[in-house]
Amino acid sequence: MSWPVSDSDLSKLGQGVLAASKGAITSASVAFGELTLAGPSERVVEALELLRDQYGFQQMIDLTGVDHPDRHLRFDVVYHLLSLTRNQRLRLKVQTDEDTAVPTVTGVYPCANWYERECFDMYGVFFSGHPDLRRILTDYGFHGHPLRKDFPMSGYVELRYDDELKRVVYEPIKSVEYRNWDFLSPWEGAEYVLPGDEKAEAK
Repeated sequence: MSWPVSDSDLSKLGQGVLAASKGAITSASVAFGELTLAGPSERVVEALELLRDQYGFQQMIDLTGVDHPDRHLRFDVVYHLLSLTRNQRLRLKVQTDEDTAVPTVTGVYPCANWYERECFDMYGVFFSGHPDLRRILTDYGFHGHPLRKDFPMSGYVELRYDDELKRVVYEPIKSVEYRNWDFLSPWEGAEYVLPGDEKAEAK
């Protein structure tokens, strides 16, 4: 089979995958020279097995999430695949919400183990059947999921080392005290001597 290089070749590949998937993949689109497939989350294992075994996408190179907080199915879980034999990449998207787990694909691509943990840690997406679903980038006591769009920029807690307790402690974020900044630059004519200017006057 020749390597897909044009949009028409990619579209033909997408239509072939759609026909062969028996509903595990429900849409295929080509944009910016890339093929994107989508399907129901409960059949993601079946879809990836098809792409690996029948279409030669031997490697998963990434798994990530995208947050759409205004949508009922808030999260896209995105699988990026690479075929060494076809010299081709594609992505598969499935959708889920905050409570519905996506089946783990560690049985199809073992490297998904850490990728799924990262997606769980950053977005709070659950993966059913995962052998060890726990945080991987943040601390075990961390509250919230940092890549969600509604996660506050400063977080929920701050940590410091307590010398009396001899350990790190977590505390609620304290508001930053108001500071009366002077934003005048030297050429705007401040009415006082700017730090360092007194040396120039002395000369």
